[in-house]
Amino acid sequence: MSNNEIFKKLRVALHLRNDEIIEIMKLVDFRITKSELGAFFRREDHPNFKKCGDQVLRNFLNGLVIHMRGNKADGHKADTEDSE
Repeated sequence: MSNNEIFKKLRVALHLRNDEIIEIMKLVDFRITKSELGAFFRREDHPNFKKCGDQVLRNFLNGLVIHMRGNKADGHKADTEDSE
């Protein structure tokens, strides 16, 4: 399975829009444009298709952890754990 397929499946499973993915990437200081992001989600035979590299997927996953759990430096936990 390619990085592009993994990225697409995560986007669909988590109901993320491109602007939300861009914000998630900003959490780890990784800048990407909507057109660059859209190129990853195109079909391989499309002329504007771009292969998703390991660095892009790694930064998205790291940003996703911060987005879902909160920043470790802030000391915040996910909302579901506040009832202790």
